[in-house]
Amino acid sequence: MRDLKIPGERHPEKAHRPDNPQPKKPDWIRVKAPGGKGYADTRKIMREHNLTTVCEEAGCPNVGECWSLGHATMMIMGEICTRGCTFCNVATGRPDDLDVFEPGRVADAVQKLGLNHVVITSVDRDDLEDGGAEHFAQTIRAVRHRAPGTTIEILTPDFLRCGPEALEVVVAAKPDVFNHNLETVPSLYPSVRPGARYFHSLRLLQRVKELDPSIFTKSGLMAGLGESRAEVHQVMDDMRSADVDFLTIGQYLQPTPKHHVIDRFVTPDEFKSYEKAAWGKGFLMVSATPLTRSSYHAGDDFARLRAAREKKLAAASA
Repeated sequence: MRDLKIPGERHPEKAHRPDNPQPKKPDWIRVKAPGGKGYADTRKIMREHNLTTVCEEAGCPNVGECWSLGHATMMIMGEICTRGCTFCNVATGRPDDLDVFEPGRVADAVQKLGLNHVVITSVDRDDLEDGGAEHFAQTIRAVRHRAPGTTIEILTPDFLRCGPEALEVVVAAKPDVFNHNLETVPSLYPSVRPGARYFHSLRLLQRVKELDPSIFTKSGLMAGLGESRAEVHQVMDDMRSADVDFLTIGQYLQPTPKHHVIDRFVTPDEFKSYEKAAWGKGFLMVSATPLTRSSYHAGDDFARLRAAREKKLAAASA
């Protein structure tokens, strides 16, 4: 894996910030170190195709488990982000030009991995007029051509600095799941997502449904940044008002001392309480555990999500 401990090089905007303490992780957070044949095979395919994964760039704790099963979340449009979110370990700076051959390489890797479901995400590309929307669409179309049986989940930026046509381009490519993470509660946006706007992100998700109701929508929150329980419940209500189908909630883990401080480790029982509340609010699918991440068990969750919709439609027509 890449070196995840050089905030001065990866995050120049954070280099001069004072260090925040990194508390010891509780037992329920700890995971095994990555290894084994499945992990090595997945890593080999990623390297052969010169592909970036958010699993590595963001330092995901589940990389060992997922890669051992041949599951990896592709990160397109480079490995340098134009934003400087205080929670994120993806490198920030000035990105390179888009690689026009990348969509084909992603599609080839999906085929070779034999994936039933693939998650494709990206860095923010505020330097591009369309935020990378057409590149997303090209990647979706390339995967459809090379691996027609694979369902496609995308995790996109907010396209904040683009016109409405950017989202329309992505939706027209018909991904099976459109994910955009709200990440945290509105009161924490200035300190956690200073380059984003809560209600813009919420409206983005709502508009996907308006453009194509057949596409599942999904969004996620991090817990342990300083949010209150009442604030989390309000975000759940906001998501349901935007007709979001799938909610994920996981524990925030601080990548380096320069990143946003961990307010606390949320207990497994608290996550179960969030999960119960979310089901009660009408989400079709909920994943809320300390180690939940946007693409964790995404394939299995998609199957359950589709089954939940079919059950709901059958009940409505009965």
